[in-house]
Amino acid sequence: MTPLLFIEQVLNGLQFGVMLFLMAAGLTLVFGVMGLINLAHGSLYMVGAFAAAAVAGWSGSFLLALVAALAASAAAGAIVELTVIRRLYDRDHLDQVLATFALILIFSEGTRWLFGSFPLFLDIPDWLSGPVTLPGGIEYPLYRLAIIAVGLSIATGLFWLIARTRLGIRIRAGESDREMIAALGVDISRLYTIVFALGAALAGLAGAMVGAIQSVQVGMGEPVLILAFVVIVIGGIGSIKGALVGALLVGLTDTLGGLLLPEAFKLFMETSDATATGSALASMLIYILMAVVLVWRPRGLFGGAT
Repeated sequence: MTPLLFIEQVLNGLQFGVMLFLMAAGLTLVFGVMGLINLAHGSLYMVGAFAAAAVAGWSGSFLLALVAALAASAAAGAIVELTVIRRLYDRDHLDQVLATFALILIFSEGTRWLFGSFPLFLDIPDWLSGPVTLPGGIEYPLYRLAIIAVGLSIATGLFWLIARTRLGIRIRAGESDREMIAALGVDISRLYTIVFALGAALAGLAGAMVGAIQSVQVGMGEPVLILAFVVIVIGGIGSIKGALVGALLVGLTDTLGGLLLPEAFKLFMETSDATATGSALASMLIYILMAVVLVWRPRGLFGGAT
């Protein structure tokens, strides 16, 4: 393995990590503020991808497609919160799991009814297509660098929102004592709707950006949702910092593990199935990482911190 290939895979891991962060940030906000287990978060990722693909096909504008993804997923999130989720806050987690699982089925069948069963495709715009030459002579896709830049910019914006704005103060207070801020006159129902819509918009944006490098299809959000849960368990539930660190750890572990472990097993094992063994172990690495973190810090790396 050459150094250039290693650096390229590190960048791929960063790109994967920031995409997971966009999913996990909304998920951890919803759980931290509302105490809600939302299995339908992956469906909002899918809504953003389909909205972007549909608008891009109609208008030919990638930027308009991203705006549509944000608007559609935020609107879907707000409607879901107002009509379904609001009735689940005082219910136990089993009721929340069953209700949000039902939402997955509704979103999946509704999307299939609207767009059909065949995947859609979202083209990378000309101004973001092609490779860019990085220091050291590395050629890397410009679009993937744009995903990294957008993800890190949004992370910076979220840190500012949580730490420096009145809405952020209310979100942090809602995580600590929602009854107290309601008693102080904060409209807790409105706060919940805003937080849920914000999380949905982040998931939809992730779906739209990833939709340009893979097909847009029904059910595309569920595998990403599983990884997002791994991220927030590693980083700590309710922590934006934890979501970012956990997402980068998962992205780099998954990408580099898939590259290095098969090569290592091939080097040290002389059996014919050495590469297959390494690949199988690589697919387990993120879950091994999660187990190690939980043994060391049961609440996650930044559990309890925003």
